[in-house]
Amino acid sequence: MTDRARLETTGERPALRVERRLAHSPERVWRAITEPAELARWFPASVAVDLRPGGAIKFTFEGEEAPTLGEVLEADEPRVFAFTWNDDVLRWEITPEKDGSRLLFTHTFGRGEPAIARVAAGRTAAGWDSCLGALTALLDGEEYEQPKDWVGPIEAYIEEFGLADGEVLETADGKVIRFRHDLIWKPLDEVWALLTPERAAIGSGTVTREEPPRVLEFSLPDGGIVRWEFSHSELEGTMVELTRTVPSGLDEVVPEALRKWRKRLKEFFAAAHGA
Repeated sequence: MTDRARLETTGERPALRVERRLAHSPERVWRAITEPAELARWFPASVAVDLRPGGAIKFTFEGEEAPTLGEVLEADEPRVFAFTWNDDVLRWEITPEKDGSRLLFTHTFGRGEPAIARVAAGRTAAGWDSCLGALTALLDGEEYEQPKDWVGPIEAYIEEFGLADGEVLETADGKVIRFRHDLIWKPLDEVWALLTPERAAIGSGTVTREEPPRVLEFSLPDGGIVRWEFSHSELEGTMVELTRTVPSGLDEVVPEALRKWRKRLKEFFAAAHGA
C-alpha cells in the first residue's frame, strides 16, 4: 500500500484514489470522517450533514457566506460514506485490517470534459495529501503542521500523472501540438504579465492576435502558429492551453517542439508561483 495518490479513470471520468493504513478501528475512523466537530480539524471546509442517503451536506469555506451544497449518496456505518461536492463525488471506504483499518478514498471529477477535468488532478492530489495527513494526526492524537511548500508537491504530481506531457493531433493541414497546464488559482493579469518575455522572443514571427489577458497568438517562420490561451473560473481555477501548429511536410519538427514547449510551460508554471 502506498500513501501516494493514483490518477485513474472511473467510467470516462478521471478519479484520484488514495489508500491509507490507519491504526484505529473502523468505528473511530467513521466518526472522524462524518462528525462535523471531527471534520473541522482536518477537512478543508466546515461541514453540516444529514447523515443518510439523500441527506443534504453543506460545505462552508472561511470567508464565504453562502455554503456549497451536496448530497449524501451512501452512509453505511462504519463502512462507506459517499457524497457529492459540486459535481464531484467523494467516497470513503473503511475496511477492518488486523488491529486497525484500511481507508480507501476516491475523488471522482464530475465537471466538464474529462481531459480538462484531469488538468487539476495534481493540485487536488497534493491538497488531499495534506488533508489526510491532518486526519491521521487527529486519529493519532498528534498536532499536524501544514506544509510550507505547496508548489513542489503539485509539480511532482503533475509529472507523475503525465499532466505536463503534450499531445499531437492530426489535422487536414498537418499536426497540432497541444498542452493543457494547471496554473492553480493565479489571477489572469498576473499570468499574462509573464508573457512579456515571450513576445520579446518571437523574433521573425508576427503577433496575429492579442487579447489581454486571455489570448496571445503569433506566427513562426515555418508557417506554424503558437497560441497561448488562458481561462479562469471560481470552481476550476486558472489554466493555460498552449497549441503549436505544424504544417504538412514538417513532421520532423514535432519531437523538438514537444520538448521545447513542455520545458517552457514548466518554467512558466514555476515563474507563476515564485519557484
